[in-house]
Amino acid sequence: MKRFLLRCLHCGKEYDPSEVEYTCPHCGDRMGTLEIVYDPDYLKKTIKKEHYEEFSPKGIWQFEELLPIRENGWRPPLLVGNTPLYDSTNLAGKLGVGKIFIKDDGRNPTASFKDRASAVAVAKAVEKGYDTLFCASTGNAASSLSGLCAASGLESYIFVPASAPTAKLTQLQVYGANVIPIDGSYDEAFDISMKIGLKENWYCRNSAINPYLLEGKKTGALEMAVQLNWKLPDFVFVSVGDGTVLSSFYKGFMDLKEAKLIDKMPTVVGVQAEGADAVIRAYEKGEPFEPEDISAFSVADSISVGKPRDFLKACLYTKRNNGLFVRVSDEEILDSIIELARTTGVFAEPAGATAFAGFKKLHRKGLFTDSTRVAIVITGNGLKDLKAPLKILKSLKKVPANLDRVREAIKNDS
Repeated sequence: MKRFLLRCLHCGKEYDPSEVEYTCPHCGDRMGTLEIVYDPDYLKKTIKKEHYEEFSPKGIWQFEELLPIRENGWRPPLLVGNTPLYDSTNLAGKLGVGKIFIKDDGRNPTASFKDRASAVAVAKAVEKGYDTLFCASTGNAASSLSGLCAASGLESYIFVPASAPTAKLTQLQVYGANVIPIDGSYDEAFDISMKIGLKENWYCRNSAINPYLLEGKKTGALEMAVQLNWKLPDFVFVSVGDGTVLSSFYKGFMDLKEAKLIDKMPTVVGVQAEGADAVIRAYEKGEPFEPEDISAFSVADSISVGKPRDFLKACLYTKRNNGLFVRVSDEEILDSIIELARTTGVFAEPAGATAFAGFKKLHRKGLFTDSTRVAIVITGNGLKDLKAPLKILKSLKKVPANLDRVREAIKNDS
């Protein structure tokens, strides 16, 4: 058996990597979603705990043996991964929980978790002989791809809703991407990107289409395991939009279990905004899982997806591993941005704070004890979207540059 193959989650057909690019040919218009499957014997013989460091100078590439890329091939020059996992004793003590770990992926090169996928996409594109990549995005995947392409001397075309936060659109322009702002939703931008990108023979970075991208994202789970010395938490909270990030944590933990590096999977909790809960709706209806197509809206733009393209992995992996889903309101998300920052020092964009909001909601229901260990994945830095927290923060009032007036203002404010 090869080191890895691709298997369709719809029909079960298996393919050698040389036989297929993105989706299952047998399923045709149904868009058969492919997953990467490693040879179990290869995993058990090759993957060893001592191969990995808590903070490796290689970043995500220390997990090269667990990634579907050419060994010793070209890699993009930006250091992706090595993001901190904080042990927040302050927050754990406040909430009466054993341990709360905060995985701050806003510390990646373009300030989001998506850099993990983009790094693999760029490496894979070069491996396959492409010099141009494309994607549709609400912002983070777009800025991530454009940054990784800029560092790698590759060209990028980005299809993005014109309503995306200014900071994210600015990142794209700074990196020199070819930006196509679509006067429509993310779902419309996605459909347009696929029609144009495939026709132009650009390499696709859309996670729901390209099976290799989930493998890049799963390095977040691998890194967490190494940083915790293989003693995984009881629960891991992840925000959900298209479904790929959630699936990637399942995939990372499943690969580690297959390799006999861990004995037990943590309970992974997918958190969606109430106004963009299409994946949860599909899951609640049961098998066969079918995509929901809703009019999505949330303050968390990164996960505001009405037609999730990668729902199947998210639903199947959640069911297979007895995972959980929870919905949160926009108000809960905004409150969580502030509380997280003021108790841990981590400033999360709305999508990142969504995971924390989900944890708090289940905490209020009494799901955790003083011995429960929890990890919360923060997928993006708060500077990505400053409009969101400003909705609930008090406006700052200018104080004249007069010592007495300044003292008076401080006294009144307190």
